[in-house]
Amino acid sequence: MQAFRKLIGAWADTLKAIAGDTGVLLIVGIAPLLYGFFYPWPYGTQAVTRVPVAVVDYDHSSLSRQITRFAQASPRIDVRMVTGDEREAQQALWAGEIEGYAILPADLKRNVLRGKAAVVTVEADGSYALLNKAVLYGFAEAAGTVSAGVEIKKLQAGGQSALQANASRSPINLQMVALFNPTEGYGSYVVPAVALLIIQQTLLMGVGMLVGLWAETGRHRADAGTWLGRILAFSTVGYASGLLYFGWIFWLQDFPRGANTLGALVLLAFYIPAICTLGALLGTWFGNRERALQVLLFTALPMAFVSGFSWPAEALPDALQTLRWLFPSTAGIQASLRLNQMGAPLADVGGLLAVLAALTAVAGLLLLRFARPAKS
Repeated sequence: MQAFRKLIGAWADTLKAIAGDTGVLLIVGIAPLLYGFFYPWPYGTQAVTRVPVAVVDYDHSSLSRQITRFAQASPRIDVRMVTGDEREAQQALWAGEIEGYAILPADLKRNVLRGKAAVVTVEADGSYALLNKAVLYGFAEAAGTVSAGVEIKKLQAGGQSALQANASRSPINLQMVALFNPTEGYGSYVVPAVALLIIQQTLLMGVGMLVGLWAETGRHRADAGTWLGRILAFSTVGYASGLLYFGWIFWLQDFPRGANTLGALVLLAFYIPAICTLGALLGTWFGNRERALQVLLFTALPMAFVSGFSWPAEALPDALQTLRWLFPSTAGIQASLRLNQMGAPLADVGGLLAVLAALTAVAGLLLLRFARPAKS
């Protein structure tokens, strides 16, 4: 009973310390709320549409004009210029007026009618992957639609009916359906993963700052019961941030969510304590409030890079493929995407939860060693 009262006392004292420290409260309480509203804002459009492009028409035939009309009808691209001079299109591209252009070569229609290969070249600015993709896909769809119509007309001219020509031209139809990102939007891809990283970084910085302050005054030295109460207090604040994102922010911003709600709640019960224990260990190690903030502030991008959602983990160097599991975000992001977006059962992420539990245990043991009470 005394041990329980001690744990509750440490829990309450830590919550009071968080509430009384303006810097820590801003990071662990206010920052997640602000990030939840403003980080998804630029991705509200989700998919890139109406990208400005040009068409360089050297053929000036009915076929080239048909390709241009289909390009103008595409929701991906917006044909701002039709010219017979590639240099003019290049100047517009370099000036940032367009993001790409297609070259319809001379004798395009003649080659098509003769059954020769006709190549439509597309030039695009590769500096922006999403814009480049929209340009390439937009022109490819326009040229592909016209090409399909030409093939069907040739088959009909050979004696086939319209149905037969369609079946001959495309004997196997492919229908692509995005299961877990129906809009195929960039926001639905990046925000649910980065949300886990936001929770981690705000907690690491806040806990590291407060424990670093304690280390400066010697308050960090405490027994296991006291530290358990402190970690539970930090986890209480962190769990509230997790519920904010999983429950409200994802709903408000209309991101994929709730596929396995119970599993997501269980994940937070493993993820949050791992972060808080690691943050306390780092705060003890840094031994300084400002140093904890300075160091942890610049770790978000490397952690995002090695987590496996923005860059294939298999493409990382072997050393990073091992070291990345030292960060709770690696296991947390992978488990969250499977549970909250894909609806995987809890058993499918058992290994990832075990990693988080192991991180909590190891960080906790090291914390108790470095922050053990001084011998009198």
